[in-house]
Amino acid sequence: QVQLVESGGGLVQAGGSLRLSCAASGRTWSIYTMGWFRQAPGKERESVAIIRWSTGSIYYADSVKGRFTSSRDSAKNTVDLQMNSLKPEDTAVYYCAASKNGVTYDYWGQGTQVTVSS
Repeated sequence: QVQLVESGGGLVQAGGSLRLSCAASGRTWSIYTMGWFRQAPGKERESVAIIRWSTGSIYYADSVKGRFTSSRDSAKNTVDLQMNSLKPEDTAVYYCAASKNGVTYDYWGQGTQVTVSS
């Protein structure tokens, strides 16, 4: 089992920054990829950033590319998402997730709300 806990959500004005963190525990050695996803009301859940754990390769959604930066800390088993130049359309519940096979996601955090005003 892998347990994931997100933190760092909150309210911020447009143009501001926010950093989310995801802490993984349990059988973390089984993780192949970790990712950040978000879901806004009335919209489909979408991927934000995907990290291949072994290589650190990161793939960003076009909507956040150049504004968001994700990174991992292997020693701490954490992944963060630095969000800059936030826009109201970034408002969503953000989730971190982990995959054992790199295709489907097996473990999900509880989510953290990010709200961008103006």
